[in-house]
Amino acid sequence: MPVFKTPFNGYSVKFSPFYESRLAVATAQNFGILGNGRLHVLSLPPAPSSPLTELISFETADGIYDLAWSESHDSLLIAAVADGSVKLYDTALPPTQNPLRSLQEHTREVHSVDYNPTRRDSFITASWDDTIKLWTLDRPASIRTFKEHAYCVYSAAWNPRHTDVFASASGDCTVRIWDVREPGSTMIIPGHDFEILCCDWNKYDDCIIATASVDKSIKVWDVRSFRAPISILNGHGYAVRKVKFSPHHRNLIVSCSYDMSVCMWDFMVEDALVGRYDHHTEFAVGVDISVLVDGLMASTGWDELVYVWQHGTDPRAP
Repeated sequence: MPVFKTPFNGYSVKFSPFYESRLAVATAQNFGILGNGRLHVLSLPPAPSSPLTELISFETADGIYDLAWSESHDSLLIAAVADGSVKLYDTALPPTQNPLRSLQEHTREVHSVDYNPTRRDSFITASWDDTIKLWTLDRPASIRTFKEHAYCVYSAAWNPRHTDVFASASGDCTVRIWDVREPGSTMIIPGHDFEILCCDWNKYDDCIIATASVDKSIKVWDVRSFRAPISILNGHGYAVRKVKFSPHHRNLIVSCSYDMSVCMWDFMVEDALVGRYDHHTEFAVGVDISVLVDGLMASTGWDELVYVWQHGTDPRAP
């Protein structure tokens, strides 16, 4: 299956919501501790045995931790950068005309960015400065800052159906649910006893959310009754870095971990682990499922490799 070697360590990978064969990868030099970053836009080959090809790339002075495709413009990308900036890129323009904009408000590393899938004019960023910020494409400054978390906010994700609702996951061991029309968070879920590194909403049930933690577990919650999780997924050997619900199947979740594996889960059955992929040789920190192609997955990690494969096949198969 297609593989791409990046010059830096992979941090995040996202399929385009507009093109079946396009994906973007965020990378950082020296494992993101110190050095440059690079944003790659890749094209899937027509034949599975061919390599991924680079369409364009953009250099940054600091590592890039996450990225998001615009839901309204097929060529726009947003990057979350280690220097606290949020950068907008137009992949239709040459690198010399990019970034279109650099938004500098966060005071520490920006770790996550998520584009609103229903309103399509706004996005949120989560930072190690303990805040989440709401932005729109047409304004040079953020619209609002959400500050309640007591430690780094590692992830923020929009609800797939409610345009004003999002969730945030923090090192303070909580997930908070927010409504941008309300003055503060509307719900606090004390999800894990250790840092929560990621959260994501179910695409078919807007009350179901998954959390991934340093405690090696993934928990699935119903926000209508969150005293206890509806499912606990154990199987990773180290901290779970990313968790993502399938856009095609209500019951499926994909995750990646510092144990170097990518796992597929069915949270509605007892034997929840339905697939484990051990193709990475370093921390697996980025994973995504294509919205346009059922079962098409991508991952990246600190081994500087990007893999794209169909669920159920070997990512390393030629």
